[in-house]
Amino acid sequence: PRPAQYLSFTQIVASARTQLCISPSSSTSHTAETAPIQQEHGHVHGGAVTIDPNDNSILTELRTVAMKLHTKEQAPREGEAPSPAKPAEPYAPTQSDYLQFLVDSLHIYEALEEVVESHPVLKEKFSNSGLERTEALNNDIVHMMEKFGLERPAVGRAGRRYAEELRNMVSQDGDGIPEFICHYYNFYFAHLAGGRMIGKQMSNLLLGGETLEFYKWGENVNEMKSKVKDSIEELAESWSRDDRDKCVGATSDAFQGGG
Repeated sequence: PRPAQYLSFTQIVASARTQLCISPSSSTSHTAETAPIQQEHGHVHGGAVTIDPNDNSILTELRTVAMKLHTKEQAPREGEAPSPAKPAEPYAPTQSDYLQFLVDSLHIYEALEEVVESHPVLKEKFSNSGLERTEALNNDIVHMMEKFGLERPAVGRAGRRYAEELRNMVSQDGDGIPEFICHYYNFYFAHLAGGRMIGKQMSNLLLGGETLEFYKWGENVNEMKSKVKDSIEELAESWSRDDRDKCVGATSDAFQGGG
Protein backbone atom coordinates (compact mmCIF):
# COMPACT_ATOMS: atom_id res chain seq x y z
CA PRO A 1 0.00 0.00 0.00
CA ARG A 2 1.05 3.60 -0.56
CA PRO A 3 2.41 5.44 2.49
CA ALA A 4 0.05 7.76 4.34
CA GLN A 5 2.02 10.86 3.31
CA TYR A 6 1.38 10.09 -0.36
CA LEU A 7 -2.31 9.46 0.21
CA SER A 8 -2.67 12.65 2.19
CA PHE A 9 -1.08 14.84 -0.48
CA THR A 10 -2.77 13.35 -3.53
CA GLN A 11 -6.23 12.88 -2.06
CA ILE A 12 -6.49 16.44 -0.75
CA VAL A 13 -5.28 18.00 -4.00
CA ALA A 14 -7.46 15.75 -6.16
CA SER A 15 -10.52 16.67 -4.13
CA ALA A 16 -9.70 20.36 -4.50
CA ARG A 17 -9.24 20.02 -8.26
CA THR A 18 -12.64 18.37 -8.62
CA GLN A 19 -14.28 21.41 -7.04
CA LEU A 20 -12.34 23.70 -9.39
CA CYS A 21 -14.26 22.22 -12.31
CA ILE A 22 -17.70 21.31 -11.01
CA SER A 23 -18.71 23.53 -8.08
CA PRO A 24 -21.86 25.65 -8.51
CA SER A 25 -21.65 29.31 -9.32
CA SER A 26 -22.86 32.28 -7.34
CA SER A 27 -22.81 36.03 -7.79
CA THR A 28 -23.12 36.87 -4.08
CA SER A 29 -20.26 38.80 -2.48
CA HIS A 30 -18.32 36.87 0.17
CA THR A 31 -15.02 36.96 2.01
CA ALA A 32 -12.16 34.75 0.85
CA GLU A 33 -12.88 32.20 3.55
CA THR A 34 -16.55 31.70 2.65
CA ALA A 35 -16.79 32.68 -1.01
CA PRO A 36 -18.51 30.08 -3.20
CA ILE A 37 -16.63 28.78 -6.19
CA GLN A 38 -17.68 30.08 -9.57
CA GLN A 39 -18.58 27.49 -12.18
CA GLU A 40 -15.43 26.69 -14.17
CA HIS A 41 -16.24 24.07 -16.80
CA GLY A 42 -16.84 23.81 -20.51
CA HIS A 43 -18.85 21.10 -22.30
CA VAL A 44 -18.27 17.48 -23.22
CA HIS A 45 -20.77 15.66 -25.43
CA GLY A 46 -20.85 12.03 -26.48
CA GLY A 47 -17.37 11.35 -25.12
CA ALA A 48 -15.70 14.02 -27.26
CA VAL A 49 -14.49 17.42 -26.12
CA THR A 50 -16.53 20.18 -27.75
CA ILE A 51 -14.96 23.62 -27.85
CA ASP A 52 -16.78 26.57 -29.39
CA PRO A 53 -14.65 27.65 -32.37
CA ASN A 54 -15.68 31.23 -31.69
CA ASP A 55 -14.44 31.07 -28.11
CA ASN A 56 -10.75 32.04 -28.04
CA SER A 57 -10.38 31.57 -24.27
CA ILE A 58 -7.50 29.28 -23.31
CA LEU A 59 -9.13 28.83 -19.90
CA THR A 60 -12.27 27.48 -21.56
CA GLU A 61 -10.15 24.94 -23.39
CA LEU A 62 -8.34 23.95 -20.19
CA ARG A 63 -11.58 23.54 -18.23
CA THR A 64 -13.23 21.54 -21.00
CA VAL A 65 -10.42 19.03 -21.29
CA ALA A 66 -10.05 18.81 -17.51
CA MET A 67 -13.62 17.61 -17.15
CA LYS A 68 -12.84 14.44 -19.09
CA LEU A 69 -10.21 13.52 -16.51
CA HIS A 70 -12.77 13.31 -13.72
CA THR A 71 -14.72 10.17 -12.90
CA LYS A 72 -18.47 9.87 -13.31
CA GLU A 73 -18.72 10.03 -9.54
CA GLN A 74 -16.93 13.38 -9.50
CA ALA A 75 -18.59 14.81 -12.61
CA PRO A 76 -21.68 12.74 -13.56
CA ARG A 77 -22.29 14.41 -16.94
CA GLU A 78 -18.78 15.07 -18.17
CA GLY A 79 -16.42 12.71 -16.36
CA GLU A 80 -14.80 9.91 -18.37
CA ALA A 81 -11.93 8.66 -16.17
CA PRO A 82 -12.31 5.21 -14.57
CA SER A 83 -13.14 5.24 -10.88
CA PRO A 84 -10.28 4.01 -8.68
CA ALA A 85 -10.80 0.96 -6.51
CA LYS A 86 -12.20 1.93 -3.14
CA PRO A 87 -10.00 1.10 -0.14
CA ALA A 88 -11.11 -1.62 2.25
CA GLU A 89 -11.27 0.98 5.02
CA PRO A 90 -12.03 4.73 4.66
CA TYR A 91 -8.94 6.91 4.75
CA ALA A 92 -8.79 8.93 7.98
CA PRO A 93 -6.11 11.67 7.84
CA THR A 94 -4.15 12.56 10.95
CA GLN A 95 -2.48 15.80 12.03
CA SER A 96 0.83 14.31 10.90
CA ASP A 97 -0.66 13.56 7.47
CA TYR A 98 -1.94 17.10 7.19
CA LEU A 99 1.45 18.52 8.16
CA GLN A 100 2.97 16.35 5.44
CA PHE A 101 0.49 17.80 2.94
CA LEU A 102 1.49 21.33 3.95
CA VAL A 103 5.21 20.54 3.62
CA ASP A 104 4.71 18.96 0.20
CA SER A 105 2.54 21.86 -0.93
CA LEU A 106 5.14 24.40 0.19
CA HIS A 107 7.81 22.61 -1.85
CA ILE A 108 5.64 22.82 -4.96
CA TYR A 109 4.60 26.44 -4.46
CA GLU A 110 8.26 27.34 -4.02
CA ALA A 111 8.98 25.71 -7.38
CA LEU A 112 6.09 27.51 -9.07
CA GLU A 113 7.19 30.88 -7.70
CA GLU A 114 10.83 30.26 -8.63
CA VAL A 115 9.89 29.50 -12.22
CA VAL A 116 7.73 32.64 -12.43
CA GLU A 117 10.56 34.82 -11.08
CA SER A 118 13.17 33.21 -13.35
CA HIS A 119 11.57 34.03 -16.71
CA PRO A 120 10.82 37.63 -17.81
CA VAL A 121 7.56 36.81 -19.60
CA LEU A 122 6.17 34.97 -16.60
CA LYS A 123 7.52 37.48 -14.09
CA GLU A 124 5.84 40.38 -15.88
CA LYS A 125 2.46 38.63 -15.83
CA PHE A 126 2.40 36.70 -12.56
CA SER A 127 4.97 38.03 -10.08
CA ASN A 128 3.41 39.32 -6.84
CA SER A 129 -0.07 38.36 -7.98
CA GLY A 130 -1.29 38.01 -4.42
CA LEU A 131 -1.94 34.30 -4.87
CA GLU A 132 1.51 33.26 -3.60
CA ARG A 133 1.33 30.80 -0.71
CA THR A 134 4.90 30.17 0.46
CA GLU A 135 4.97 32.64 3.36
CA ALA A 136 1.60 31.46 4.66
CA LEU A 137 2.61 27.81 4.39
CA ASN A 138 5.88 28.39 6.21
CA ASN A 139 3.97 30.02 9.06
CA ASP A 140 1.39 27.23 9.19
CA ILE A 141 4.01 24.50 9.26
CA VAL A 142 5.80 26.09 12.20
CA HIS A 143 2.48 26.66 13.95
CA MET A 144 1.35 23.05 13.58
CA MET A 145 4.70 21.72 14.75
CA GLU A 146 4.54 23.86 17.87
CA LYS A 147 0.86 23.32 18.63
CA PHE A 148 0.83 19.54 18.20
CA GLY A 149 4.42 18.71 19.11
CA LEU A 150 5.22 17.38 15.63
CA GLU A 151 8.55 17.12 13.87
CA ARG A 152 8.84 18.60 10.41
CA PRO A 153 8.75 15.74 7.88
CA ALA A 154 10.88 15.57 4.76
CA VAL A 155 9.17 16.42 1.50
CA GLY A 156 7.39 13.31 0.22
CA ARG A 157 8.37 11.62 -3.02
CA ALA A 158 5.31 12.95 -4.89
CA GLY A 159 6.11 16.53 -3.93
CA ARG A 160 9.82 16.17 -4.75
CA ARG A 161 9.12 14.65 -8.13
CA TYR A 162 6.55 17.22 -9.18
CA ALA A 163 8.61 20.22 -8.04
CA GLU A 164 11.58 18.94 -10.02
CA GLU A 165 9.41 18.57 -13.12
CA LEU A 166 8.16 22.14 -12.75
CA ARG A 167 11.66 23.57 -12.33
CA ASN A 168 12.83 21.82 -15.49
CA MET A 169 9.75 22.65 -17.56
CA VAL A 170 10.65 26.07 -18.95
CA SER A 171 13.91 26.73 -20.80
CA GLN A 172 15.79 30.02 -20.70
CA ASP A 173 14.42 30.97 -24.12
CA GLY A 174 10.85 30.42 -22.92
CA ASP A 175 10.20 27.04 -24.46
CA GLY A 176 7.76 25.19 -22.23
CA ILE A 177 5.79 28.21 -21.05
CA PRO A 178 2.45 26.95 -22.47
CA GLU A 179 2.82 23.66 -20.59
CA PHE A 180 3.85 25.48 -17.41
CA ILE A 181 0.79 27.72 -17.57
CA CYS A 182 -1.41 24.62 -17.56
CA HIS A 183 0.26 23.41 -14.36
CA TYR A 184 0.22 26.90 -12.83
CA TYR A 185 -3.48 27.33 -13.48
CA ASN A 186 -4.50 23.88 -12.28
CA PHE A 187 -2.48 24.01 -9.07
CA TYR A 188 -3.27 27.55 -7.95
CA PHE A 189 -6.92 27.54 -8.89
CA ALA A 190 -7.65 24.09 -7.51
CA HIS A 191 -6.52 25.44 -4.15
CA LEU A 192 -8.53 28.63 -4.60
CA ALA A 193 -11.62 26.59 -5.42
CA GLY A 194 -12.05 23.24 -3.69
CA GLY A 195 -8.93 23.77 -1.61
CA ARG A 196 -10.82 26.20 0.60
CA MET A 197 -13.56 23.65 1.15
CA ILE A 198 -11.08 20.87 1.89
CA GLY A 199 -9.25 23.21 4.26
CA LYS A 200 -12.42 23.81 6.19
CA GLN A 201 -13.05 20.07 6.45
CA MET A 202 -9.51 19.45 7.69
CA SER A 203 -9.84 22.33 10.11
CA ASN A 204 -12.97 20.87 11.69
CA LEU A 205 -11.55 17.36 11.72
CA LEU A 206 -8.00 18.01 12.92
CA LEU A 207 -7.53 21.60 14.11
CA GLY A 208 -10.54 22.33 16.29
CA GLY A 209 -11.99 24.71 13.72
CA GLU A 210 -8.88 26.85 13.34
CA THR A 211 -8.29 28.32 9.86
CA LEU A 212 -4.70 28.17 8.64
CA GLU A 213 -3.01 31.12 6.95
CA PHE A 214 -2.79 28.97 3.81
CA TYR A 215 -6.54 29.51 3.32
CA LYS A 216 -6.63 33.27 3.90
CA TRP A 217 -6.34 35.82 1.11
CA GLY A 218 -8.39 38.76 2.33
CA GLU A 219 -11.39 40.52 0.88
CA ASN A 220 -9.98 41.04 -2.63
CA VAL A 221 -9.38 37.38 -3.55
CA ASN A 222 -11.89 37.46 -6.42
CA GLU A 223 -10.17 40.53 -7.86
CA MET A 224 -6.79 38.77 -7.66
CA LYS A 225 -8.24 35.68 -9.36
CA SER A 226 -9.68 37.78 -12.16
CA LYS A 227 -6.38 39.57 -12.75
CA VAL A 228 -4.45 36.30 -12.95
CA LYS A 229 -7.03 34.81 -15.32
CA ASP A 230 -6.83 37.91 -17.50
CA SER A 231 -3.04 37.62 -17.52
CA ILE A 232 -3.26 34.00 -18.66
CA GLU A 233 -5.64 34.95 -21.45
CA GLU A 234 -3.41 37.86 -22.53
CA LEU A 235 -0.36 35.62 -22.62
CA ALA A 236 -2.16 33.01 -24.71
CA GLU A 237 -3.35 35.57 -27.28
CA SER A 238 0.06 35.46 -28.98
CA TRP A 239 0.31 31.67 -28.97
CA SER A 240 0.06 29.60 -32.11
CA ARG A 241 -2.43 26.75 -32.29
CA ASP A 242 0.47 24.42 -31.56
CA ASP A 243 1.31 26.33 -28.37
CA ARG A 244 -2.31 26.22 -27.25
CA ASP A 245 -2.41 22.49 -27.91
CA LYS A 246 0.75 22.05 -25.82
CA CYS A 247 -0.89 23.95 -22.96
CA VAL A 248 -4.13 21.98 -23.07
CA GLY A 249 -2.27 18.74 -23.70
CA ALA A 250 -0.41 19.13 -20.41
CA THR A 251 -3.62 18.79 -18.39
CA SER A 252 -3.22 15.08 -17.74
CA ASP A 253 0.35 15.58 -16.51
CA ALA A 254 -0.82 18.46 -14.31
CA PHE A 255 -3.43 16.19 -12.73
CA GLN A 256 -0.90 13.42 -12.14
CA GLY A 257 1.81 15.73 -10.84
CA GLY A 258 -0.40 17.71 -8.50
CA GLY A 259 -2.39 14.81 -7.17
